[in-house]
Amino acid sequence: MTSEIVIIGGGVIGLAIAIELKLRGTNVTVLCRDFQAAATHAAAGMLAPDAENITNEAMLSLCWRSRALYPDWTRKLEELTGLNTGYRPCGILAPVFAEAGGRGDEGAGGAGGAGGAGGEKLILSSPSSPSSPAYWLNKEAIHQYQPGLGAEVVGGWWYPEDAQVDNKALAHVLRTAAESIGVELKDGITVEGFLQQQGQVVGVQTNAGIIRAAHYVLASGAWSNELLPLPVVPRKGQMLSVRIPEFAPDLPLKRVLFGQNIYIVPRCDRLIIGATSEDVGFTPNNTPDGIQKLLQAAIRLYPQLKHYPIQEFWWGFRPATPDELPILGTSHCQNLTFATGHYRNGILLTPVTAALIADLILEQKPDPLLADFHYSRFQSQPSTSTPMLTHSANFSNGHHTAISPLPIQDSPLIIAGKTFQSRLMTGTGKYRSIEEMQQSVIASDCQIVTVAVRRVQTKAPGHEGLAEALDWTKIWMLPNTAGCQTAEEAIRVARLGREMAKLLGQEDNNFVKLEVIPDLKYLLPDPIGTLQAAEQLVKEGFAVLPYINADPMLAKRLEEVGCATVMPLASPIGSGQGLKTTANIQIIIENAGIPVVVDAGIGSPSEAAQAMELGADVLLINSAIALSPNPAAMARAMNLATVAGRLAYLAGRMPIKDYASPSSPLTGTITS
Repeated sequence: MTSEIVIIGGGVIGLAIAIELKLRGTNVTVLCRDFQAAATHAAAGMLAPDAENITNEAMLSLCWRSRALYPDWTRKLEELTGLNTGYRPCGILAPVFAEAGGRGDEGAGGAGGAGGAGGEKLILSSPSSPSSPAYWLNKEAIHQYQPGLGAEVVGGWWYPEDAQVDNKALAHVLRTAAESIGVELKDGITVEGFLQQQGQVVGVQTNAGIIRAAHYVLASGAWSNELLPLPVVPRKGQMLSVRIPEFAPDLPLKRVLFGQNIYIVPRCDRLIIGATSEDVGFTPNNTPDGIQKLLQAAIRLYPQLKHYPIQEFWWGFRPATPDELPILGTSHCQNLTFATGHYRNGILLTPVTAALIADLILEQKPDPLLADFHYSRFQSQPSTSTPMLTHSANFSNGHHTAISPLPIQDSPLIIAGKTFQSRLMTGTGKYRSIEEMQQSVIASDCQIVTVAVRRVQTKAPGHEGLAEALDWTKIWMLPNTAGCQTAEEAIRVARLGREMAKLLGQEDNNFVKLEVIPDLKYLLPDPIGTLQAAEQLVKEGFAVLPYINADPMLAKRLEEVGCATVMPLASPIGSGQGLKTTANIQIIIENAGIPVVVDAGIGSPSEAAQAMELGADVLLINSAIALSPNPAAMARAMNLATVAGRLAYLAGRMPIKDYASPSSPLTGTITS
């Protein structure tokens, strides 16, 4: 199937972009995995850049611009569909408690010294901008303006420009509008990866086959980093609603209340209460702790709702970035555009995102504001004071003396058609600091460094800034699927690793170190899952380097399905036990037609040399270097041992005899 533009993601952002593009004359297809799972349904629909107290100037400008678009934008949608979006320019009230400090106290004082929590004036203007004013209300004023607030409320801010929209109604209107103008909506489609060639996306692999287009838009929210190594993570939000009982006056709460870590939004015959912000991945369901915290905070702010019957609980996943700003604009591929990571402001930023992305794609007219939200802000250049990683063949800078050429002819190491000089691979995990890792890679003279894709994604301890710390023009990245317990997980992470390599400039890097390890105690690889994943990844064009038990039959089978190497373990990962599988590794080496990499368990340089003496083509060593008291020195020792072991293997070992053989001749000796 081919479309002019394919949008990945069927939430409000994806649908709004699709409508904007379609109205400008393009053919658009939206791929949606699960419409009900979109972050749209976890929102409350507040359009609150002022109440949110956004401090980033570019973000505030973007939010103000989008809020200003809302009246005309929603009116056009309503005219197109005959449905109501629930847009209300109602303003937002932000009460402040006595101990709050911060926004409330600063606002009262900053307004000119009059009024505030205990002043005589009821309302004091304190504009945050000439075009978007804010007003401080003292205790008497705020309780008059909104009866029923908690007794601890001593004042608050009134933001008249802020507004709200019914988020669920908006999602329904957008979907209806898209259908009515001819946008093709494909539900139940899971995008599994991008197919790329020479800086272009040539298709997306899905559970329904390959879908192709001239241009692609990534708008898949919290799921974006399952496709590309973007720093977008799910932030779970729990919410609930209470029903306004019949005995209560009609909508006793007239205004949105934006409190401390809580908001209450009046909506027809109910109040919406939200929301938690939990860094728990895609863990589903409501929890007693989350709901209890929401109810406690809401009752403190607006006590009478404790008598209202609970109507509904729900949760969702907001797409958060490290700086809590969206990722908008061009990507590493010429025909792929990003529109993701909107976090708390997805509903608010929908109209402006649609307009900016449509302008960018159709008119190649990037708005200057997009520069502040480009994905490259997360890829800072390495510090010039940090030594870059390189191979000794490329420089001479006093770190150490380069190894002189071997006094014997050796064939080059070739993996998947790529030639390497060093036969030692290293890893990036378990180091005490990024600096120790950098120094160790330099000392090791390695040319291949393996990187755990999931740990870089999640910025796990020791992996923060790792991608930026290495000079990938000199080091070949070997993404690995560490942490994957099933073949399906490993395949998905492998695809992500390939995209990560491309983002770092290695366009032709299709390498993956395949690990499928369900055994959490001994960390032994699953042979069946490894073989299943390898078969699929080879079909997708990967150069697969599978980590396996020292099983000669499995090694041969993996070679037959097209793997680039086999990587038998010497002993369990990180154990430092040395070579415990020597006999099987020898059989694997004897029968292999592809490079054999001895991986895991090497603890000392003598063991590294011994593995190379067996005839192994390469060693992969991480723990023995990283956990040494002096990692750089151990990395250098492992380099020397690898070279020595390889040279010894090429030279050939002397025969082993059952009897002594004198090293000096017995003839011609001096006799008395």
